[in-house]
Amino acid sequence: MNDLYPLIFVFLMALSMLIYVVLDGYDLGVGILLRRASDAHKDEMISSIGPFWDANETWLVLGVGILLVAFPQAHGVILGGLYLPVAFMLIGLILRGVAFDFRVKAHDDHRKWWNRAFYAGSLLAAVSQGFMLGIYLLGFDYSFASVVFAAFVGLGLAAGYTLLGATWLILKTENALLDRAVRWARGSLWLTGFGIVAVSVATPWVSSRIFDKWFSMPNLLLLAPIPLLTAVLFFACERQLKHMIEGRPHRAWLPFASAVGLFVLAFVGLAYSLFPYLVVDRLTYLDAATAPESMKVMLIGIAITLPAILGYTVYSYRVFWGKTRELSY
Repeated sequence: MNDLYPLIFVFLMALSMLIYVVLDGYDLGVGILLRRASDAHKDEMISSIGPFWDANETWLVLGVGILLVAFPQAHGVILGGLYLPVAFMLIGLILRGVAFDFRVKAHDDHRKWWNRAFYAGSLLAAVSQGFMLGIYLLGFDYSFASVVFAAFVGLGLAAGYTLLGATWLILKTENALLDRAVRWARGSLWLTGFGIVAVSVATPWVSSRIFDKWFSMPNLLLLAPIPLLTAVLFFACERQLKHMIEGRPHRAWLPFASAVGLFVLAFVGLAYSLFPYLVVDRLTYLDAATAPESMKVMLIGIAITLPAILGYTVYSYRVFWGKTRELSY
């Protein structure tokens, strides 16, 4: 029974991080796309994420909080190894938060600078998160080759967030901005695909244990649906975006659903590769877990907090669903 509590907290932490990546991913993506939009469209793009963006970050706080209280040893190793990229991520999140509030109150001649700050903060946060993933997979190795690989993963994750942001705009906008969002989505889809392939190749390469988990029999056959479904979602999204460009009848929800599916499948594959380790091939979740008695108490708090976060998240999306409206000043 005592081994069950750490497993529950691993699941809750993974779930929190997955929800964060999807939800905050699309609003970071909208921020990255802001630089490519005309002045007439910027307010509409900001309006599409306005009711959600700050609440989306709650899931990051929850995930890191679970890591800290349930697996303090792993928290020390991971955050110590990722100190600089975490600092840059926080700078990016702070910058975009300040820019979001100030751009609404700024005069027209100053608003363009806050738009640029929102874009820069979004891009910095996205690239930093991808860089953290790359360095984490390589065991916190900061050699030149590792840094180059991690930077590539950072750009790939930024492209993935851009895909989420563009497909979100397809859901929330109309007319000229919708047409631009379709083209943005199609370009970022291919970059996202390259990023997924790169991480999928690198993960078994850095660990013989992970290689054996994927390519030994019968695991190879049992896990085949993950890459196959990824390919199906990729080409389904590509086909739907192509139909939208050609002006055919379309399902506006399909590109966003496909993009979310790509992230979910990539996350599931990564989680399977790493489990039971929290630090690759060094520290398992059981080794890093705090005392079972402490986890029992913390589980009570999670049982109260998690439904509350889920409740207001679902409620806010229900209230503000539908096409976005332009901001008024």
